[in-house]
Amino acid sequence: MGEGDARHVPVLCREVLGYLRPLPGSVLVDATVGEGGHALAILQELGGEGCLIGLDRDETALRIARERLREYASRVVLRRTDFASLLDVLGELGVEEVDGVLLDLGVSSLQLESAERGFSYRLAGRLDMRMDTGQELDAWKVVNEYEERELARIIREYGEERWASRIARSIAHQRERAPIDTTDRLAEIVKGSIPAAARRRGGHPARRTFQALRMEVNRELSSLEEVLPQAVRALKKGGRLVIISYHSLEDRMVKNFMRSHGSRCSCELDRPCRCGRSEELRILTAGPVRPGREEVTSNPRSRSAKLRAAERR
Repeated sequence: MGEGDARHVPVLCREVLGYLRPLPGSVLVDATVGEGGHALAILQELGGEGCLIGLDRDETALRIARERLREYASRVVLRRTDFASLLDVLGELGVEEVDGVLLDLGVSSLQLESAERGFSYRLAGRLDMRMDTGQELDAWKVVNEYEERELARIIREYGEERWASRIARSIAHQRERAPIDTTDRLAEIVKGSIPAAARRRGGHPARRTFQALRMEVNRELSSLEEVLPQAVRALKKGGRLVIISYHSLEDRMVKNFMRSHGSRCSCELDRPCRCGRSEELRILTAGPVRPGREEVTSNPRSRSAKLRAAERR
């Protein structure tokens, strides 16, 4: 998600509930439970029946979610883990199939607004960017220890940054003088690497580089690639997969996965598919569902969100 002022606001919440269809008695997985915004809305829809399994790598976020969902504690299971461990968690819990899986990708308000977490180019703090603070790799190691060529590749591919080579060259030059320890120093190095004319458009000049580093530190694309087939295997017939992405690479991966495993049909979206097609998935969204103007105004972080949904045949 982009940076802004809104906190604890679940993005596209109405649309998530519409596509996920949390019916009483359902077993649902929020594989990116975060601070529990979507999870709370889902549990309210479930009423007094069904349960929710929530996964997240961030221990602080899980602590907040546990408190936020305390009214439903008897019907909530929270696990600290990467969502790429989805099937392992379900196996440990003895759950053979579920009615729905939600993935809300990207970085949370909690992470962005904590200077000590080192995610933000706007707040001074030690370079970190770990969603799981127990893992060894952090942004400091990437910035100070990766070879220049590898840094350029990461910034170019994950950040889709035109000036990746210049930025990597500047980082390599500056770290020879002294380690690059903080977010504000890195942001200034990136800013100084980009021509003045280019800095005047496209938001903060360090945005794409910070995004790329975060994605590298947290293995975001590889984890997404791993979880997509797991989510489909976990769904029962008629179960739904709902994914919100904020990055073009993630959205492209989700779109291509759904297209390669499914198709659209003429069956009514609010009813089980009965057309007899052989694909694993029935695609429910003709294209990405975007937030409306009102939501973007009230929650600026939602502006880049794209929702795609599919149903297990």
